[in-house]
Amino acid sequence: MRTSSEVFAQKGYDRASVRDISAATEISLSGLYHYFSSKEELLFLIQKTCFDTLLERLGEDLAGLESPGERLSVVVRNHVRFFADNMAEMKVLSHEADALTGDYKEQIADRKRDYVDIVRQCVEEILETPYEADGRVATFALFGMMNWMYTWYRPTRDVSVDRLGSVILHTFLNGISSPLPDQGKAVEGAGSHGIRLFDID
Repeated sequence: MRTSSEVFAQKGYDRASVRDISAATEISLSGLYHYFSSKEELLFLIQKTCFDTLLERLGEDLAGLESPGERLSVVVRNHVRFFADNMAEMKVLSHEADALTGDYKEQIADRKRDYVDIVRQCVEEILETPYEADGRVATFALFGMMNWMYTWYRPTRDVSVDRLGSVILHTFLNGISSPLPDQGKAVEGAGSHGIRLFDID
C-alpha cells in the first residue's frame, strides 16, 4: 500500500494503472489481485488504514487528559507527525477523496466524520463561547493549516516535525503576530483560559 500510495500521489488515481503498481512493486498482476480485487479497493484500503490509525492513536493519547490545551496539543501533534511520516498517503487522501463510490465511500465518510468530531470537540473546548458556526469554522481552519503541509514541508530544510506542530498550534491559538515561544519553553496563550502551550515532543 505504501508503494501504491506513491504511484497514486505521483500520477493521480485516474491516470495510475494496476500495471504501474505492478511495475513499482515488482509484483505480478495476478499477485496483486490476490490482495485486492480492484484499483478502487486498493484506494479504499489506503484511506481506511490511514483513518483507522489516526483514530486509534488519537484515542489512546487523549485518554485521561482533561486540560483543553493538552488535548488540542495532542490533536496537532498526532496529525502533523502522521502526515510527515505518510506524505504520499496524505496527498492521496487530500486529492482522491471523491474517487471512491458506494460502500467504500460511505465507510471512509464515516471515519472522516468520527475524526472531525473528535478534533472539533477539542477545538470547542478552547473557545470561550463555542457557537456552532465558530466551532466548525475554527476546526476546518486548523485542518487547513495542517493538511497542506505535504505541498511544502521538507524535513531536511524546514524545522523539525515537533517544532512544526508547535508553530501550527501557537499560530492557531495566538495568531501570527504574537511572538513564537522559544524551543522547549512554555508560553501563556488562548486569552483568559491561561492555557500553557508546550513545544510538542
